[in-house]
Amino acid sequence: MGGVVHFEIPADDQDRARNFYNQALGWRIDPMPEMDYNVVITTPMDEKSGRPTEPGAINGGMMARDGELTSPVITVDVEDIDATLRTVEQLGGSVVKPKETIPGMGHYAYFKDTEGNILGLWENLPADAGGATG
Repeated sequence: MGGVVHFEIPADDQDRARNFYNQALGWRIDPMPEMDYNVVITTPMDEKSGRPTEPGAINGGMMARDGELTSPVITVDVEDIDATLRTVEQLGGSVVKPKETIPGMGHYAYFKDTEGNILGLWENLPADAGGATG
């Protein structure tokens, strides 16, 4: 079975989008002007290979919204959905679907970013609540 290894997020205003994701989720976003692209670093990576150093972790990219690449949906693991949704709203994003619980597993929510993309958030239940770890 193939695992998720990359994601891409289109943006109408790449500077605004870089600022949003850096502040909302703590991601490092490195512009590659020669390609009109941005490398989105969500987890530590090996500088030689450019691959994440943590098994199962992924990094991605951001580029100008263009024709067919208009709206990705990815899900991001966070420690506190409520706090993240507050930050999203403070930065100009909006809640699409408030936090809901999947019993025995975790919480999820959806938000719209400053670029109009819809993304998901996931928060595991604590281990002592019978929550899954992944």
